[in-house]
Amino acid sequence: MPAGIRVGAPAKLNLYLHVTGRRAGGYHELDSLVTFTALADTLEIAPAETLDLTVTGPFADALDGGGNLAGRAAMALAERLSRPAGVRIALDKRIPVAAGLGGGSADAAAVLRGLARLWGLGAEHAGTLHETALGLGADVPVCFESRAASMAGIGEALSVPPPLPPCAVLLVNPGVPVPTGPVFAARRGPFSAASPIDEAPQDASALAALLRTRRNDLERPALEQVSEIGLVLTRLASAPGCLLARMSGSGGTCFGLFEDEVAAAGAAGAIARDHPAWWVQPTRLVHDGSAAEVVAALAEE
Repeated sequence: MPAGIRVGAPAKLNLYLHVTGRRAGGYHELDSLVTFTALADTLEIAPAETLDLTVTGPFADALDGGGNLAGRAAMALAERLSRPAGVRIALDKRIPVAAGLGGGSADAAAVLRGLARLWGLGAEHAGTLHETALGLGADVPVCFESRAASMAGIGEALSVPPPLPPCAVLLVNPGVPVPTGPVFAARRGPFSAASPIDEAPQDASALAALLRTRRNDLERPALEQVSEIGLVLTRLASAPGCLLARMSGSGGTCFGLFEDEVAAAGAAGAIARDHPAWWVQPTRLVHDGSAAEVVAALAEE
């Protein structure tokens, strides 16, 4: 049995996001095509006497350590299993915080996946893991799977979309956190119809064409909160080889879709030179869940 494991928590992208309704309790219903990227936080999880969470990495300072979803996930699962939350979590935080990339949700989901292995949880605990994930936030269930999914409901209704093609992607954030609550609160107008993708795009260009017939309903209210998002979208859209520029989730990270990683890297270099204060990260889409696999056992007992 491993004394500890290392797991990946890949960044989530909403390739499109329609707000389709609102439930009595205030939760919004969504229709979204979600996938993941090769950019990921990394968590090392090992047994300990008590719950201990340490955070390092480029975005460690943006987190309130005790309130981080990774720690809450360990506590929530331990409570459901009526066992102590004795675990040491070392989080390498590489995904920006409050950025529309599901970083906190991805960390929570990675903790649940890691503890399921560390604590020897079997198929009979699948319901417990799903309920714990949903209780932590709307994005945690899809991040638990970390593979391309059509999302409906408040995030709990996941289905397998048609196969998606390999794509390069350029992530750009203006460096201003965008809290989710105020963005949803600023949304106005009628709700959108669900429009799940029901055909398999053959390449990145075909995927971009399908996505152009859809949108991110939170883009306009996010722009009202952080005007710099508009500049990011304009800069991405004008980059050579960019097939589509869009904001992810509730913002403020925007993404440009590219055919290949060379074009994405070239655009990244130019944007980073022009806007040194922005976070600019070329990467690729990973649809099959492999970015969230257990990387390695840390040690053997």
